[in-house]
Formats: sequence, structure tokens, C-alpha cells
Amino acid sequence: MDDNNVLKFERRKPKPENKPASPGPKKGPIWLAVVVVIVLVWAYYQFLAPQSL
Repeated sequence: MDDNNVLKFERRKPKPENKPASPGPKKGPIWLAVVVVIVLVWAYYQFLAPQSL
């Protein structure tokens, strides 16, 4: 018997996912910028803002 016209249903092999090598370092500068902004706002209201507030 010739099996050339028979379809074989097989599961697809999962493709390897391309994950970023180091996602952590990108978050560091963001948190540093947030802390710097908070410190600058505090310094403004501590030293430069008018005392009537």
C-alpha cells in the first residue's frame, strides 16, 4: 500500500523565544531619575520657595 497521499498531523516544534539579555539595567536609570526629581522638588520647597506657603 502506498502512503504518499496520507496527511500526517504532527505538533509544531516550539520556536525558541528571543528574550532580552538583561532587562534589569533599563529600570535603574528610571528609578534614579525619579529619586533625583523628588530630591529637587524637596530642595526647592526647603530652600527657594517663598515662606508664605
